[in-house]
Amino acid sequence: PSLLLLPRIMRPDDANVAGNVHGGTILKMIEEAGAIISTRHCNSQNGERCVAALARVERTDFLSPVCIGEVAHVSAEITYTSKHSVEVQVNVMSESILTGTKKLTNKATLWYVPLSLKNVDKVLEVPPVVYSRQEQEEEGRKRYEAQKLERMETKWRNGDIVQPVLNPEPYTVSYSQSSLIHLVGPSDCTLHGFVHGGVTMKLMDEVAGIVAARHCKTNIVTASVDAINFHDKIRKGCVITISGRMTFTSNKSMEIEVLVDADPVVDNSQKRYRAASAFFTYVSLSAEGRSLPVPQLVPETEDEKKRFEEGKGRYLQMKAKRQGQTEPQP
Repeated sequence: PSLLLLPRIMRPDDANVAGNVHGGTILKMIEEAGAIISTRHCNSQNGERCVAALARVERTDFLSPVCIGEVAHVSAEITYTSKHSVEVQVNVMSESILTGTKKLTNKATLWYVPLSLKNVDKVLEVPPVVYSRQEQEEEGRKRYEAQKLERMETKWRNGDIVQPVLNPEPYTVSYSQSSLIHLVGPSDCTLHGFVHGGVTMKLMDEVAGIVAARHCKTNIVTASVDAINFHDKIRKGCVITISGRMTFTSNKSMEIEVLVDADPVVDNSQKRYRAASAFFTYVSLSAEGRSLPVPQLVPETEDEKKRFEEGKGRYLQMKAKRQGQTEPQP
């Protein structure tokens, strides 16, 4: 499988007020590396030229913050190919150029599909990769089938709309919910007229961060991102609405659902549609960077109570998984 390495120094405009690099900036870098390596691979054989489009990002944990002045080393590797998709594993290491100290900050798995340059609605076939062990292909196929099933299961939420509420009470869902409206311009897009997945993820992280900050009124950082599903392409000239709402709070974390809707304002033949969705988890920090308790969310409606219980289930499932990974092996 191919390997790609991309270094980049972190600058002040990459960070929040506390000096930590935005989670959305890291997500954008991860996606850029994935897009490069998968597009290269999909064009490695003679045939119709294509560009790799992001279809899904598996759960991503932010293991350690990246600070201004550090160098982020992004490494991407193709680990599996199906007939029409590419799996890319991406790691991010931060390096202090003063001391040479390095630490792992992120690990992510991304799935891409190759779209024809002649017709971006046409999905092309992917050249196969050569595996060093037979088990690698079998394990990759299992991951492919699992993510395909999970993508299908997310489509039932596509009718949800985040509606504003007048004079909401503190700590309710309505109090912190936020939306950002963005006109998609050429700088947001590939050369072929649809939005980079990394641009969308960065905007989603910004909205989730606003929701978290409004809820707890402290410095906040991205702790993890549940699977991000890209349901449809966003084309140049669309107006996108990125909406975020709190779904669940534990003692020290907040889960925020983010929905991206695209409105093709210059194309009357297409109606507004759901383009992407994901759950972001944030934590609250003191000025010294210590974890703070999170004010508890007050769900009001039946739908909010249902989403709270669903979020609690995801939280407990992930907590049990982490505890299982940290237990000593016999």
